[in-house]
Order: sequence, then C-alpha cells, then structure tokens
Amino acid sequence: MAPLSPVSQKIWERKYRLRARTGAPVERSIEDTWDRVATALATPEVEPVLWAGRFRDALTDFKFMPAGRILAGAGTARDVTLCNCFVMGTIPDDMGRIFEHLREAALTLQQGGGIGYDFSTLRPKGAPVHGIGADASGPVSFMAVWDAMCATILSAGYRRGAMMASLACDHPDIQDFVAAKAQSGRLTHFNLSVLVSDAFMAAVRAGAPWDLKFGGTVFRTLPARALWERILRASYDSAEPGVIFIDRINARNNLGYCETIATTNPCGEQPLPPYGACVLGSINLAALVERPFATDAALDLEQLAAVTRLGVRMLDNAIDVSRFPLEVQRREAKAKRRIGLGITGLADALILCGLTYGSSEALAATERWLRHLRRAAYLASAELAAEKGAFPLFDRDRYLAGASVRELEPELRAAIGEHGLRTRLVTSVRPA
Repeated sequence: MAPLSPVSQKIWERKYRLRARTGAPVERSIEDTWDRVATALATPEVEPVLWAGRFRDALTDFKFMPAGRILAGAGTARDVTLCNCFVMGTIPDDMGRIFEHLREAALTLQQGGGIGYDFSTLRPKGAPVHGIGADASGPVSFMAVWDAMCATILSAGYRRGAMMASLACDHPDIQDFVAAKAQSGRLTHFNLSVLVSDAFMAAVRAGAPWDLKFGGTVFRTLPARALWERILRASYDSAEPGVIFIDRINARNNLGYCETIATTNPCGEQPLPPYGACVLGSINLAALVERPFATDAALDLEQLAAVTRLGVRMLDNAIDVSRFPLEVQRREAKAKRRIGLGITGLADALILCGLTYGSSEALAATERWLRHLRRAAYLASAELAAEKGAFPLFDRDRYLAGASVRELEPELRAAIGEHGLRTRLVTSVRPA
C-alpha cells in the first residue's frame, strides 16, 4: 500500500489510531487499525479467524471504509458505541422527564453517538403551565439547554458532538425555530430541520391558510406559502433549517407495520424511530476502478459485489459487538438490525473512468454501479438471514408489501420472500 498522504496521516493519528491511556500510540500504522477492526468484527462468527482475514482484505487499500465510530472503537476497551446514528426517545411535555431525556442525550453523546430529536411534543412559548402559574418557555429554549450540554460533553473528548433538532411545520413556535440560526453563535451544535407534512405542501400549492396548533388548540393562522417562503429564505441565508418530508418517509418505510419514524440523525441520511440506531460504512468506488485514466478504465463490478457482501456482514456483526448507551437502544437495534451501507469516492471514480461529473454518461454509470451495489447488498442480507436468521421483527407478507420493497427486482423480492432479511435497512448514503 502507498504511504498515507499527510492529511490522511493526520486524521488517522488524531481520530482513529489506538493509544494507551498515557497517550502513547499502540498502533504503528493504519494496517494495525485494520487488523484491530477486522478481528473485532469477526468475533460473532463461528469461524472468526477465517472471517477476520476476509474482513481485513476488504479494508485493505480503503476498499471498504467503516464509519468513524467503528474505526475508533472496534476492538478497544473503550466504553463507546459503534453506531454513528441515533434518534432519541419522544420528549414528554413535563419538566422532570424533559431533564431525564437530557441525561439520555448526554450519555449517548459521551459514547460517541450523534443524536436526533423531535421537539414538537413540547408546548409553545407562552402557553400556560397549569398548577404553577407560569408560562412555558417553548421548545427552542430547551434546544439551548441541549446545545449547552453538548458543548460540555465535547469538551471532555476529541469528537465534536452532533445533534439534529426538528420541529413540526404546524407547531406554534415554528417561525422562531426557522429563524433560530439567523443569530450567529446560537444552537451551534445542532442541525435544524422542519418536519414537513403532505398536508402542508398541499396548502402551499393551493395558497391556503395554515393553522399553527398544539394539543388541539389553534394558536394562530398564516398563509402556508408565506411560511414555506420563510423556510426557504432562512435556508438560503444561513443554510438552515433543512426540511424532512416526514409523511413521505413514513409512507415508504418498509417497517411501517411496527414503527413510526420520528426524525433523522444529525446529517439527515438516516430516518429512525424513537431510540433507533444504525451502524454505517461505505464502499470506496475509487479504489475499485481498473486501469484508471486509460481509455478502457472501468469499475470492477465483480469486486464491487464481493466487497459489498463483506461490508454487509461486517456491519451486521458490528451491531452485536457494539456497546449501547441505553438498554432501550440496544433492544431496538437488535430487533431491527439496521445497517447503512453507502458509497464514497464517486466523483473520483468517475474521473478515473474518464467521465465528467454531472454528465449524462456519468449519471448512467452511477445508476449502473449503484444498482449493482443494491443487488449485492440485498442478496447478502438475504443470505445472512438464511444462515443466521432474519431480523426479529421481520414479517414476510407485510415487509414485501412495503413501497420500497415493491420496487426491487423480482430476484431480490424472491430472495427476501424465501429467507427474509438479516438487516431491516440495508443501504444508506451518508455524507462522505
């Protein structure tokens, strides 16, 4: 393997190289890190030595790149999670229990997980708090409490805390939420997203009024289009908030028969139910190009399928070897076994193949490559289900009736119908 670039060397040393408590390095090179990760992820196997060798080969030359929590934590004695993505539990509109959820968030951030929260369950600013003669401060004020907690947690570690805060588009405080990042230095540890419903988008198209309500009470009404334009203007001016089309996500959730998606992880690629968690990894497409820059340069599709199969198995094993900050997170992860297998190096792979990024030829190649990856990933999950059992909440008929599953090739649907799937979620492209 060629030596790491100075930037890659620095990142490895700062974030992933295993060190003793004294700070002295335990690992001499990135190859030692790959050995540690491969060995750890092979421990659930009946033949761990065999699979450790296969996993090590997939990691070599960065063909498969587990996400940061796996690279940093697998095979160490650290009390950390291997899951990058979490969505936390539903926050009750009760002061004591709100701070119980703050504690859960702190424990999850401490172990390295990024967290998402839906604050729509908290009563709006100015609403009466019965029994104490006071008014509520509103969900945005509680986001500031979470933000301060996150700043405190990150001060004790080497990874910046990451959080997502979302609010329903009909919450009475939605306008304050949309404007929250206009002020520099406010909610700096949060990404913000509006939970946008189908009904709201229909009202925008129709130019209809839109009620802002909580607990069955309408607090005010405004033009839906005015709110939508306000969201877009804020996003243009300060890059936030984003939007989460939450009804669309739930309509296409193949596990909708036993869960409701609440919001997403901090980067938005992983919609999750309350206490949901997901492990991540990426296939490095650039590492799989044969004869780069030659007239016949091409992505090795056979190697893509082989690395994909190993990636699915490694991420499935990561669920079993991971620690979880909360027991409820562990139960949720084991019941559904979500993995997010994605890609990185797409732009480089296209360049190495002589394709211009964004061209029709590049789009066609990308579709072909990702279709091949999807096929290999779903077949790998079905094969694992035949070997180790499907995820516990798999229901054959209801799962096959899911909107996304109905779009799969007949070959994949047949494999799922025969064996089930080991992992409830298979593919997910994270920011990489």
